[in-house]
Amino acid sequence: MSVILNNESWQVPDYKADEIRPKRFKYCVCVFIINEGEKIRSQLRKMSGLTQAIDIIIADGGSVDGSLDLEFLQEQNVCTLLTKIGSGKLSAQMRMAFDFALKQGYEGVVTIDGNDKDDSKAIPKFIKALDQGYDHIQGSRFVPGGKAVNTPISRLLGVRLLHAPLISLSSGFHYTDTTNGFRAYSRQFLLDLRVNPFRRVFDRYELHYYLAIRAAKLGFKLIELPVSRCYPESGKTPTKISPLRGNLLILGTLFKACMGRYNPKYSKKAE
Repeated sequence: MSVILNNESWQVPDYKADEIRPKRFKYCVCVFIINEGEKIRSQLRKMSGLTQAIDIIIADGGSVDGSLDLEFLQEQNVCTLLTKIGSGKLSAQMRMAFDFALKQGYEGVVTIDGNDKDDSKAIPKFIKALDQGYDHIQGSRFVPGGKAVNTPISRLLGVRLLHAPLISLSSGFHYTDTTNGFRAYSRQFLLDLRVNPFRRVFDRYELHYYLAIRAAKLGFKLIELPVSRCYPESGKTPTKISPLRGNLLILGTLFKACMGRYNPKYSKKAE
């Protein structure tokens, strides 16, 4: 049986919560963004029809492009806008989003990037898997039914030949798409003392890798679901990761996660 951590012990970046609509459903989808401009607005228009089944929460890393005015978010049936004030990158945004979602009582959290590359029509499949008792749900372009459209060859080779094989080897679960942020997590998984995602060590890209490995190592119920991710046909690949320093950081983070460097000191399952 998982035990809820003392909230005072959670290390969460400072953030502001603008609650636009009250909580209505048992699950929420957290959309991670920073300065995505028209891409996030396009994505939210596509997602607005999903609000009959799930609450939408925006987890903003501190955008300054004016794309998230509250009137627009209200029109798209967004439930809450979270704005990170404290330091940190994606993993800090994830800690912020999980902190809010768990304190609101959500039974599971779907995560998706806010750059309009993922087909949000797959979200109901994640909801169904959470209802079926899955704890870590990984979206994959590379399982039957999934689609990888215009994926840059460097990304494709990196995932297929390095990233996914290393995480699969370390975790003991066969993953195919470990850089894909389209995922879902159960409440019991996020609140397990042996997982403890609420630590400052998770500041950049560590949490995605760590949670995938930790879920399998601890025997949680896992599944990959088919999703579609579409890159632009031409032009510069949209990314927040610098070609040299950013990719070296990702490699270092990957190796640390595979070696268990992010595992919490607490290892005995709480009763």
